[in-house]
Amino acid sequence: MKIFVTGVNGQLGHDVINELTKRGHVGIGSDITPEYAGIDDDSAVTKAEYVCLDITDEEAVNKTIKEINPEVIVHCAAWTAVDMAEDDDKVELVKKVNAGGTKNIALAAKSIDAKMIYLSTDYVFDGQGEKPWEPDCKDYKPLNVYGQTKLDGELAVSENLEKYYIVRIAWVFGLNGKNFIKTMINVGKTHDEVRVVNDQIGTPTYTYDLSRLLIDMAETDKYGYYHATNEGGYISWYDFCVEFYKQYGLSTKVIPVTTAEYGLSKAKRPFNSRLEKSKLVENGFKPLPTWQDAVARYLKEASL
Repeated sequence: MKIFVTGVNGQLGHDVINELTKRGHVGIGSDITPEYAGIDDDSAVTKAEYVCLDITDEEAVNKTIKEINPEVIVHCAAWTAVDMAEDDDKVELVKKVNAGGTKNIALAAKSIDAKMIYLSTDYVFDGQGEKPWEPDCKDYKPLNVYGQTKLDGELAVSENLEKYYIVRIAWVFGLNGKNFIKTMINVGKTHDEVRVVNDQIGTPTYTYDLSRLLIDMAETDKYGYYHATNEGGYISWYDFCVEFYKQYGLSTKVIPVTTAEYGLSKAKRPFNSRLEKSKLVENGFKPLPTWQDAVARYLKEASL
């Protein structure tokens, strides 16, 4: 298959191109920079065909998608700086990227009858209670600009396409780009102790593992809403940090604090990011490995 991937300068897009190439598919990557600007790890993504594309430019999106004519579009590109999205001078841009850009991709996919995989987030929910969110739950109440614009992107896909997969993920980490593990290990190297919230509960997602699942999906017609994070149980950010410090060999003390005590975030975060993933197995997809195992593999690969 020919598969077009947006956002290849980011964590997930990078791994998706590598995974689909391993399987013998043709991958075309895109992002907003003139040339590929991710890590130069000599992997398939650094050698794949690359197209500079601003997803907010409807005309450019239509022209590019029609010329390439892919069978599948994996839409990883997004504004993901959650706190910055709350800035008054950024709100319209975030809407333009996450909602408008996604609609442009969806309509272009429709015009060539391509499948579309859209990556969404636990932030479309309000994070109340302790019950895991079901993939087909429509009780949307985003707490912040990022969550609302990602929900608007979901609706742009579901209202315009029939051949779509909306895959919600959470707490993402990968080799290419910034993430919580990289940030906290760097902080831990220079501090005797760190404070990490322990009242936001969810499960991490390793992009290497997720990319395999997304290509599994692309090879089927089992469309719909899915939740996909690593297995291994629901944890807090504190639990997560304690585990990867231990695996990395850092003796930095991790102090659990509430979100209110931490108090540094501009955007409201959901307390309950538990995502129910049994639909994956019900539809014949292999669940992701445990997050503990994913952390071990990630730390071996990452230059930290």
